[in-house]
Amino acid sequence: MKRTTFVVMAAAMILGLVTVAYAIHEMIPSETQMAMPGPNAGQLNEYIVRYKPYTDWELWPKKGKFYEGTEPHGALLTTFVNDAAFHSIFEKKGMYDGSIIVKENYTADKKFVALTVMYKIKGYNPNAGDWFWAKYDPDGKAVASGKVDACINCHSKKKDNDYIFTGEVMKK
Repeated sequence: MKRTTFVVMAAAMILGLVTVAYAIHEMIPSETQMAMPGPNAGQLNEYIVRYKPYTDWELWPKKGKFYEGTEPHGALLTTFVNDAAFHSIFEKKGMYDGSIIVKENYTADKKFVALTVMYKIKGYNPNAGDWFWAKYDPDGKAVASGKVDACINCHSKKKDNDYIFTGEVMKK
């Protein structure tokens, strides 16, 4: 009888500890649960490099690595998309809030020269599709970010496709 009571109490205690551990895990974000960054180039870079490495994301469908690009991005490009962006591409309703598009920019001889990022943040900039723009040099230093006029002016040509040149994201 004492042994049965001990086993039941031990099982209850273990179950209680597991429940508490799970609750703490849900309340305190781990590195894999980092919240989406705000409109901040430093936070965004940390998110796409350290917490959710963009190189682990899907490539833009049917683009592959080192596809032909145009200025100002570079002669060759490789474009990665997070899950929100990837699913948006197939929905054809524009990009979901939280979509991140990361474009590696290369010279014709495949020298990496910049990382350009579009990050859709609800309410950030309704006049330009709510996109936050960022450009990083090869060392990860932000050289432009926010409501970048050059980015907005160029991408406005594709306003009817949610400011995206890479591929169709809106039904025509």
